[in-house]
Amino acid sequence: MCLGIPMRILEIDGFNARCEAKGVERDVSLFMLQGEDLSANDYVVVHVGYAIQKITPSEAQSAWELYDQMLASEQREEA
Repeated sequence: MCLGIPMRILEIDGFNARCEAKGVERDVSLFMLQGEDLSANDYVVVHVGYAIQKITPSEAQSAWELYDQMLASEQREEA
């Protein structure tokens, strides 16, 4: 199973961006989204270090809500 992580762009330098999600920052390649108009505070889905899709803030929030529910469910099963 592949998992894409919604992240907010903090800053862009060419085809590279510094992105943040839940307090964690990562350097992300924007190479696969060359045709997209991207700027700071936009949201992207990141998979193995590459931004693969631009999304809205509400889509990012919905994805994180689902991920939080999955993690909470897993933690309950382990207890």
